[in-house]
Amino acid sequence: MLLPPAVIVVRSWLRERGFNPEIKFLAASARTASDAADALNVPLSQIAKSLVFYAKSDLRPVLIIVSGANRVDKEKVGEHLGFKIKTAGPEFVLETTGFPPGGVPPVAHKQQILTLIDESIMKFDVVWVAAGHPNSLFPISPADLHRLTSGTIISVTNSGTIES
Repeated sequence: MLLPPAVIVVRSWLRERGFNPEIKFLAASARTASDAADALNVPLSQIAKSLVFYAKSDLRPVLIIVSGANRVDKEKVGEHLGFKIKTAGPEFVLETTGFPPGGVPPVAHKQQILTLIDESIMKFDVVWVAAGHPNSLFPISPADLHRLTSGTIISVTNSGTIES
């Protein structure tokens, strides 16, 4: 199967760093974490969403990797960072990452992005992340995700979850 150019970018970036995951390209969209979990037949909590936010003060992008079962607590993250954040719109996401919303991978972005990883995903042996296209995902251990993103591991959610 011929992979979309954005997926090839992600695969190449990963291979250059010694990581060669099996990228799954799904027939149905995995634009939402719920769609991805259903298509892969895995718990929603094992889908790791890469969500883009920005600093209200200077529009600096912030990538937050969080379990599909959780929601980001923007106030909590803002307190940790020392500045308020706002959810990025589709144009900002594409402009800063090079990838469309719903397909944003945790790596291979157009520019360096401050990355936070929610501590809740660290308990899993493997999580699934987007591979640059809304229909593509790859499995990765949280330890490898941390290593490849150089993200800061913190709690980015409140205690409530969509599904545990």
